[in-house]
Amino acid sequence: MKTTPSESISFDTALGRCALEYSERGLGRIHLPGSRFKPGRPKHVPPWVQSAVEAVVQHLAGGSCRYGRVKLDTEGLSEFSLRVYSALRKVKRGQTVSYGELARRIGRPGAARAVGRAVGANPWPLLVPCHRVLRANGGLGGFSAPGGLSTKRKLLAIEGIRLQDES
Repeated sequence: MKTTPSESISFDTALGRCALEYSERGLGRIHLPGSRFKPGRPKHVPPWVQSAVEAVVQHLAGGSCRYGRVKLDTEGLSEFSLRVYSALRKVKRGQTVSYGELARRIGRPGAARAVGRAVGANPWPLLVPCHRVLRANGGLGGFSAPGGLSTKRKLLAIEGIRLQDES
């Protein structure tokens, strides 16, 4: 559980209102449209936070974006989850990966379900692109962000990813 006090900033994107929570430790959470968050308008927004806001806006508008080296507040996260998130950040725009492949990439073949749980708890969607994780058969799998699979489909479409027929 995070104990560091945080600030938040909310902003409009092409898909709706988003928010970032942050502290001196780094970025704590990205809230996608439909999330419940306390609207924030801090008096001073650190430059790195403003860069992260701009990256989210560009990403959801379909433009190229760079999240750069935004420091993440990893307080309270397991080493396993951090390994999953690190490997997931290497999955580039326009690419997807299966839960099983992601498990192999972190040296834990057979841990696809545990990877799925970590992906489902990802506090930084977009920056840690959990929407790029699919089932082994190319199906969507799950998506825990507001809007569920509909949001996942939108995020993949923004990035030009065409899905196989899921029937």
